Amino acid sequence: MIAGSARGRQLKGPPGRASDVRPSSDLVRGALFDSLAALGADFTHTLDLYAGTGALGIEALSRGGESCHFVEKNRAMADVIRENLDALAFTDSAQVIVAPVERAVGRLAGPYTLVLADPPYADPAAIALLERLAQSGAIDGDHGTIALEHSTREEAAAAIGPFLLVRSLRHGDSSVSIYRPD
Repeated sequence: MIAGSARGRQLKGPPGRASDVRPSSDLVRGALFDSLAALGADFTHTLDLYAGTGALGIEALSRGGESCHFVEKNRAMADVIRENLDALAFTDSAQVIVAPVERAVGRLAGPYTLVLADPPYADPAAIALLERLAQSGAIDGDHGTIALEHSTREEAAAAIGPFLLVRSLRHGDSSVSIYRPD
């Protein structure tokens, strides 16, 4: 972990070399959370979509978040998230939802103050799913923040529903776009 109560602790990674999970690097995660803090983002109720190892949501918990829902379709990765939460004593603050994001979005009530999304690069459905979530009221419309990690080859959307692009970060082949309410 980069900062907070779990600072310096290592997370368990994807099982096996054949995994298609691409965890956010420490550099990208650190830059993202530094930017979120500078923008005054609220980590209280976090949603981590395409959660992988859970590193992004766990970072939010480490930095003072009260709760985090992790959505991960791969059952083996969901088990890794649970192991990481247990190792850091965050189990009581978290819920792991094992389902494709496409199915989970309709069942998420929120309101979430922070949505972290790290979909597979070039996933054409990711923006539409985030827009659906934003329109559903599951993201706090006054103080919510959306952070979307994507390839630098993809141009950031100017808006996701009522959330406008306020900052873009670039690190190697990864970009993070941050959206806040209009």
